[in-house]
Parts: sequence; structure tokens; C-alpha cells
Amino acid sequence: MALTYDDGPKANSTTQLLNALRSAGLRATFFNQGNAVQANQALARSQRDAGMWVENHSWSHPHMTQLSQAQMTSEISQTQQIIQSAVGVAPKLFRPPYGETNSTLKAVEAQFGLTEVLWSVDSQDWNGASTAAIVQAASTLQNGGVILMHDGYQTTINAVPQIAANLASRGLCAGMISPSTGRAVAPSDNPGPTTTTTTTTTDPQQPGGSCTATYRTSQQWGDRFNGEVTVRAGSSAISSWTATVTVRSPQKVSSTWNGTPSWDSSGNVMTMRPNGNGNLAAGASTTFGFTVMANGQWAAPTVTCRTP
Repeated sequence: MALTYDDGPKANSTTQLLNALRSAGLRATFFNQGNAVQANQALARSQRDAGMWVENHSWSHPHMTQLSQAQMTSEISQTQQIIQSAVGVAPKLFRPPYGETNSTLKAVEAQFGLTEVLWSVDSQDWNGASTAAIVQAASTLQNGGVILMHDGYQTTINAVPQIAANLASRGLCAGMISPSTGRAVAPSDNPGPTTTTTTTTTDPQQPGGSCTATYRTSQQWGDRFNGEVTVRAGSSAISSWTATVTVRSPQKVSSTWNGTPSWDSSGNVMTMRPNGNGNLAAGASTTFGFTVMANGQWAAPTVTCRTP
């Protein structure tokens, strides 16, 4: 079965909800609003890093069936882009707000390769349901079922340990939602542990300032992993930065986000520059990320940083 949480990420609840899920050994699907991701990109990354699936729930949570086709497209497209920028993976699933759908919306979803996902059980947490009522609703889930819950309610967070215990007692696990069927299935990926490498290179102090680059592996699957580089200004502000990422052959970078990349002739050395303004105040930082196809080689990339 699949646990799903709509309307996040939220500054006052997402971290607590993720902690509860991780403590209970559960994974879940988060149907995020695009405008909330834009305002809380670090929280969206924390969902990804916790092994959750991050999917599309429209940009502003409108009644989609009351919109024109162009407006529907905008709601979905903007959210696809901001989620991919924040977490490095474009959503494959779409949950229409309020569960409202029609043929026009389904056609727009298809343009983006999205599978529409509703639910088989409504927890009613949005309607003031108590923790006990939410747990009771979850206890009715059957194999392949999907339960609707929301990010933002303390009652929902409090229900997590009891939901985990009930599922275990019935031999069920919290799985992923299949993009093929929209039903819950066993996870096909292994997020693995979040790994921080010791690769940190600092550019020597220059009149224009200095920078430090630190790499970490944020997520790993059977054939690839996501890397994240934090670029931090030194003791004085910088006006731009250039980071170099070197992967070990036969690894190949398949996608990037939050930066403008270029490669050398080997394809193993990627030079990343900021998108637009690269200003960083003294001690301030920014991040960019990329996906590496491992091709059997799991060594962490090395990174360096220089200014400008």
C-alpha cells in the first residue's frame, strides 16, 4: 500500500513528518505544490534525501477542471520544472487537487508523461479527523491501496507510528506508486544512505575572494546516484564562482540542475557555473546537483572551486 501526503512542503511540519516516517521505517509519496516547493526547496530535497518520492500536485492547488487547457498546462508545467530543479528528478505522478479531473486534464497530464493518482482511502485529516480516526482509516487499506493524507496536521504526524504497527501486523509494507498502474507496489529503487564525502577544495585567497566546494552523495539507486555540491564563499563576498566536477570513467553525468554545465573532450570533467547572478556574501553558500550513471563505478566525484 502507499502512504501519500499532499500540499507540502511546509516549514512548520515537513521536517517533523519526515522524522516520524524515518523513525517508523516508512517511505511515502509526497504530492507537492509547486509554489510551496519554490518557497521551501531545501525541504523538498530533504524529502528526496529521506527516501521519499516527490510528485506533482499542481502549482497553486486550484480547481483544475474550472481552468482552461492552457491554465492546466501552466499549473503542471511550472511544478514539473521547480520540482526537477529542487530534487533533480521530474515527477512521474500527478494528483489533481480535490481529486477533480476530466478528459481535458487527463490529456494535459499525458503531454507530460504523468500518471494520474487518486486514492482508495481518504483519511479525512483535512476534515478535522483525530489521530485515532486516521489510524482507523489506514487500517482499512488493502494490497495495492493508496491513502490520502496531508502535510500540515499534527494529528497526521502523530498517527505515523500506529499506522506502521498496523501495517506490520497485517504483513503490509509502505511502497511506491507505480507510474504504469497508479497502484501501490513494492519499491523498485533503493535510496541507500545519504553519504557525505571528504572532498573539499578551497581556492587560495584572491583579491576577488575565495570559495569552498563540498560534495555529497544524496541518493543512490541500482544504476545511478545523485550528487550535490555546496559552493561557499570565504571571508569576503564573491561576484561569481566556477566549480569543477571530475567523475571516474566509465561514469557519465546524465543530468544537472541549478547551474550551467560544460564538459571537456573526455566527458569526465564537468565545469559548472552559476545560472545568472553568482554573487555570494561572505560565508554564504549555494548548491547545484547532478545525476551520475555509475556503469559499475561507484567512486565519488572530486570537486574544486575557484573565483570568479
